[in-house]
Amino acid sequence: MDILVVNGPNLGYLGQRQPEVYGSQGMDALPELVQRLLGENARHVTLTLFQSNSEGTLIDRLEEAWKANVHGLVLNAGAYTHTSLALADCLAWIRIPCVEVHLSNVHARASAIRHQSLIARHCIGAIAGFGIMSYALAVQALWQRLGSPEA
Repeated sequence: MDILVVNGPNLGYLGQRQPEVYGSQGMDALPELVQRLLGENARHVTLTLFQSNSEGTLIDRLEEAWKANVHGLVLNAGAYTHTSLALADCLAWIRIPCVEVHLSNVHARASAIRHQSLIARHCIGAIAGFGIMSYALAVQALWQRLGSPEA
């Protein structure tokens, strides 16, 4: 199962950027977390990590995933979650099963705009508030939802 993990703006330095909000683990911790959650099934999962601060580049990468028949997406669109109709439109047409992810509990954040998601309606679910573990849980959810194409 090919899963593309996409991080939006300001998420290139996870583990270093505001660890009190976003946690102290970087994306390099994700494969081990997935291994712990999926056990032997993790060998059937190929993770590809991508990050960009640019909205257009994120959309280009999602379209490439569609062309490559990627099985699932884990998407932390960062602030674009709350503002990007273009990203939401892309998710609507590529129709790759997607789990929306947030490192922090966006609903507990002070800014009301962080409580809305323009991409949510194009995702099969959302996981928030568990740091890097949110990504691993999203991979597990995709595995359970889609099963293994190799199995």
